[in-house]
Amino acid sequence: MIGRPPPAYEKSVFINCPFDSEYRNLMLANVFSISAHGFIPRSARETQGAAEPRFSRILATIAASKYSIHDLSRSTGEGGENLARFNMPLELGMAAAFRFEREGSDRPHRWLALVPEGYAYQRFVSDLAGFDPARHDSSVHSMIREVSAWLRTLDDVLVPAPSALRILQTFPSFRDELANLRTEALDKETWADVLLAASKSVPQP
Repeated sequence: MIGRPPPAYEKSVFINCPFDSEYRNLMLANVFSISAHGFIPRSARETQGAAEPRFSRILATIAASKYSIHDLSRSTGEGGENLARFNMPLELGMAAAFRFEREGSDRPHRWLALVPEGYAYQRFVSDLAGFDPARHDSSVHSMIREVSAWLRTLDDVLVPAPSALRILQTFPSFRDELANLRTEALDKETWADVLLAASKSVPQP
């Protein structure tokens, strides 16, 4: 992050997802689940304002993270031109390259792919066959469930960590804390505020 020492590689989880208002609750559920398990959410948003191309910033942040989560649920066209989003698959490709390049090294990379419920993903991203991606139904409940289940398999997870149910129950407190910080900043939200609100709200195991 700009002006701060970078988070520890072993605790960093890069989030690759949409950042629009429609997806906001799911993004926050992802952030909150990661924080509750003792990890540090990383994102392209943390380097906003840096004098460097966005692609380079994303690549550097993924490279500095031991883990990453990629949501490919936006697979259909949007808007009048019916365009699909390709940023998420592109960033998953970066993470996949790091995984295989670093296999057997002391800086491995593990990633989780999130897809819509069902098997439609086998048509729009067939190369994921064999990777058993996690499925969600675009609800906060399912996002916390799937992300938490994966985080608990990681070497660097907080032990003990709060249950998925406890994370879901305290999620409204996180949103309220973030809203308060945004109000104090005159309706300006930064990634640092998102992380601060999450750290203040995470439940005890």
